Amino acid sequence: MNQDRVEAFSDGVIAIIITIMVLELKVPHGESLEVLAPLFPRFLSYVLSFVYVGIYWNNHHHMLHTSRTVTGAMLWANLHLLFWLSLFPFTTGWMGENHFAAAPTAIYGVVLLMAAVAYWMLQQAIIASQGADSLLKKAIGRDWKGRLSPLLYVLGIAAAFLSPQISQGLYVLVALVWLIPDRRIEHALVDKET
Repeated sequence: MNQDRVEAFSDGVIAIIITIMVLELKVPHGESLEVLAPLFPRFLSYVLSFVYVGIYWNNHHHMLHTSRTVTGAMLWANLHLLFWLSLFPFTTGWMGENHFAAAPTAIYGVVLLMAAVAYWMLQQAIIASQGADSLLKKAIGRDWKGRLSPLLYVLGIAAAFLSPQISQGLYVLVALVWLIPDRRIEHALVDKET
């Protein structure tokens, strides 16, 4: 199996995740702008989750293009990642519905943490399949973003019970770190072709 089939399946699942998240934003009854105010926390949690799903989709795409074939370990690692991403609509809705209360904010952080762990596991499965001269391993290098993110998620989970705002700030910080395009894999693919 080549990576195109895995990527197509993953793209479909990610599209469904985004669709489910947006469907959780219920249309308010009324025509004044005031009826939108109660939806603001839900909308903010949707925006944050949309950004995260976009980041995963983008990086997943680049990562899969370093590999020509797909192993069984890669398939299961990919499904593991998709499992955690599929929980985004639930945790997004719960957190927004409850105005960023402590427990929903912490559980949101747990899902973010587990998605990061699952992404790392997929990354390791691809590296293992590529052998000693792994293009992906060369591309990610020391991977400071990949090492910093889980630490910030753990801090965010713990902070949720002290100050959900600090927790949210940490989740936004991780998203901002990853929002800046990471061109390591693109550069490695271009270098390989030249």
